[in-house]
Amino acid sequence: MQRLQNLRNKLLPGGPDGLLVGSSPNRRYLSGFRGSAGWLLITSSGAHLAVDFRYVEQAKQEAGGFEILYISGGLPAWLPGLVSRLGINRLGIEAGHLSYDTYMELAQLAKTAKPPFKLLPVKNLVEDLRMLKDKAELAAIEKACNIADDAIVALAGRLQAGVSEKQVAWELESLLRQKGSDTLPFEIIVASGPNAALPHAQPTGRLICEGETVIIDFGARCGGYCSDMTRTFMLGEQTEKFNTVYNIVLGAQMTALSIIENGMQARAADALARGMIDRAGYGEFFGHGLGHGTGLETHEAPRIGTLSDDILQEDMVFTIEPGIYLPDWGGVRIEDTVTITDGKLRTLTHAAKKSCIKGG
Repeated sequence: MQRLQNLRNKLLPGGPDGLLVGSSPNRRYLSGFRGSAGWLLITSSGAHLAVDFRYVEQAKQEAGGFEILYISGGLPAWLPGLVSRLGINRLGIEAGHLSYDTYMELAQLAKTAKPPFKLLPVKNLVEDLRMLKDKAELAAIEKACNIADDAIVALAGRLQAGVSEKQVAWELESLLRQKGSDTLPFEIIVASGPNAALPHAQPTGRLICEGETVIIDFGARCGGYCSDMTRTFMLGEQTEKFNTVYNIVLGAQMTALSIIENGMQARAADALARGMIDRAGYGEFFGHGLGHGTGLETHEAPRIGTLSDDILQEDMVFTIEPGIYLPDWGGVRIEDTVTITDGKLRTLTHAAKKSCIKGG
């Protein structure tokens, strides 16, 4: 399997002899196993998946090429024996995913094993591989984007004043599922009026009114892979302030979409859009990054922000989502999922960026 070989190529001399993987997205990426619990142990020549009774048959069906180990509990009973059998002296562990309790348990196991072995914390070995999507991953993400497009177009025709944020979120979730989405990648955001000033607001019972902004942030999931999109609406006639803020955000997004290309620094892309918003006088109201990677997780590498060291490359999938959030008034965010193909940025979400629905 190419993904395993790519990982093994990163297990350099002096580094870990094997890697213990417990992160659910990383586990699925490397093995195809979709269960909620289990451990992978990857070496230069072997691939092992340890699962409990609930997942033994599922693991056999989904994790081709892996030796399936039936375990009755967590780490203690089986790990030292397997490490010894495989001749592992330095076991890599996912530093960004282990709880303190699990790390201490592993440290005790490593110390008392016969023979003892060392733990080597590693970061982003698998996540760095996941940044570049293969054809199957891109196809799944594009399908998720198409479902999201269809759902928001259907919702836009029905959106009206007098319904609650929760009602709109529920209707959108129903549309997404009807159109083929698996479980949703994240809780839908529907934020109206002052609530739209909260970038990650949760839907409430507040009734949507004419003359105020409505931010709707949502996604679909297909084959485990996510899309992510935000559209901002105003019911009834647009106000002058809304037009001003909306056009600043749209201009920043469209400029970023037109200039981003293969090899561009992520922080440079962020600076481009951020600079436009800052020059318009709203810089202090754009506090998050320009975007983030999406795939098996809604938020993954690369990061497009002021502190990012990532380089945007061919076959990466990420979002472009500038926003302005004004306390006591509302906010505007416009977000699309994109990729880089043949050196240029390609937008995967295509629903119209409507800024108004006449008639409330």
